[in-house]
Amino acid sequence: MLKRLIEISRPVLWVNTIGTTVMGMWLAGYLFTPAIIPILIWVTFPFNLLIYGINDIFDQETDNINARKGSYEGAHIYPHEVKPIWIGVIATNVPFLIYFAITLPWQAVAWMVAYSLFFTFYSAPPLRFKARKYLDAFSNTDYAFPLAFVPLALGHEPVWLAVIGLMAWSIAKHAYDAIQDIPQDSDTGIITTAVHLGPTKTAIWSSFWWAVSTLFFALVNIPLAIANAALAFLLVYGIFKDPTPKKAHDLYKYSIAFPYVAGTVAGVQLVAGITFGVYP
Repeated sequence: MLKRLIEISRPVLWVNTIGTTVMGMWLAGYLFTPAIIPILIWVTFPFNLLIYGINDIFDQETDNINARKGSYEGAHIYPHEVKPIWIGVIATNVPFLIYFAITLPWQAVAWMVAYSLFFTFYSAPPLRFKARKYLDAFSNTDYAFPLAFVPLALGHEPVWLAVIGLMAWSIAKHAYDAIQDIPQDSDTGIITTAVHLGPTKTAIWSSFWWAVSTLFFALVNIPLAIANAALAFLLVYGIFKDPTPKKAHDLYKYSIAFPYVAGTVAGVQLVAGITFGVYP
């Protein structure tokens, strides 16, 4: 069952939580600090099981008619797995939140609780943000929350320009990725931003938010902003050229690569800075 829960937690997507946590540590001024270890453990399997396990529980109807589920792009669960998933989510996340509440500043804990609740109610009723146009995209700003709570946990002020930039990036990426699921969401009555706007207008929506993110990233780090703009252009150009859910699915592998590209750009600069004495 543990192997199955790990599969449901989408290891290929853990980079979205691990990467932002590490970036939050770097932006706080640390190459590495032992204080990050409990947070880093939490945002691997436990928190990703919360994100995707709860999503799978409440998305069984659409997942049953979605051919891309049951692969690295998403699990396809069965009714008898619902209870073990809930047990896994609670057992692996609640102890961490209790520990953080006891040991960390309240500001960091508040962001962590919001992080958990936003992802829970993205999929779960009664809020179920994913089924509400525009709110589905805006609720995904929670992917940027580690850039706020990690520095706060380490006793530092967050780099708010980076937080806002990643929030804008998350709004864009969520809507863009949902283009590929327009047929399945439409058939089950789920009105996402992508369903509401259609492929071309969703690409325009995402272009706007990726432009906003590029602007804010440029105020923090120019190479990262350039990489962000280049990959965003590649993704939206593909949809403008062929505005179909199938094309969005074909491009999804590049969308998944987005955080890896950003991490590489940041990591190379960090290593170069250490090598040439820019950082102690």
